[in-house]
Amino acid sequence: MKATLGSLPQAHNDDLWAYEIKWDGYRTLAFVNAGRMRLQSSNGLDVTPKYPELTQLSTGLNAGSAILDGELVVLDQHGHPSFEMMQQHASDVVFYMFDVLQVDGHDTIELPYEQRRALLGGLIEPGSHWNVPAHHIGGGAELLAATAAMGLEGVMAKRLGSLYQPGKRSPNWFKIKNRRRVEVVIGGFTPGTGNRSSTFGALLVGLDGPQNALTFAGGVGTGFNHNTLDSLHRQLLSLRREQCPFQPAPPTAYSRDAIWVDPQLGATIEIAEFTNEGFVRHASFIALTERR
Repeated sequence: MKATLGSLPQAHNDDLWAYEIKWDGYRTLAFVNAGRMRLQSSNGLDVTPKYPELTQLSTGLNAGSAILDGELVVLDQHGHPSFEMMQQHASDVVFYMFDVLQVDGHDTIELPYEQRRALLGGLIEPGSHWNVPAHHIGGGAELLAATAAMGLEGVMAKRLGSLYQPGKRSPNWFKIKNRRRVEVVIGGFTPGTGNRSSTFGALLVGLDGPQNALTFAGGVGTGFNHNTLDSLHRQLLSLRREQCPFQPAPPTAYSRDAIWVDPQLGATIEIAEFTNEGFVRHASFIALTERR
């Protein structure tokens, strides 16, 4: 079952929804049976050998067998999920389980959400590499604000009484993401392709660093409408230059076909986070600004 990207339910319907922290990792199913465990990725691959730290998951199961839905997460030194560290498997994962599809051969997907959650809570004994995080009935705005203050990705809103629909994207599950606004400087762009062949693909942006150096911070390829693409492209062409304005130059993946511009334009963008390399992640353009 997949979630739809959205916003918080309206306040007068708040108590009709359960809220969970959204964990930034890999969605995974765990099949546990007779002391053995298999992990399956969201695209159906067997990923069990990648995560030997979870081989003892069956010891935390109060049943002979179960199918469990959850997220594989790697936590940074502050205890926050790090998608970049998850990609690198930089340290042991934690499996956060939030749903149960089957217990001892009996399907549970026809049970309402709150019954599945109650069943899951009694099914799993917490371990060093697995747990069942708490959920809250109502209080979505407060939980979202708390996740933003803690630097977490956001929350999941799940309608009470809803059934589990395997493989389907359902309006009964919403993911609500925290977004951070930052001010950047435009130092170049990449050529557009397809329906953007007459404008640009992505802005190449940076942050002002020590001694007026412009530090590269990644690309921004979404958030533009047709008029913005046209008008911004014209402004960028008027500022075109030969030399790269970033110090040091961006990685080859960004600079190979880049067109550089004088860094006179600023922009407000929304991002999920900065990566460990200092690059923006899931960036979206909001507006041009005056460079400060």
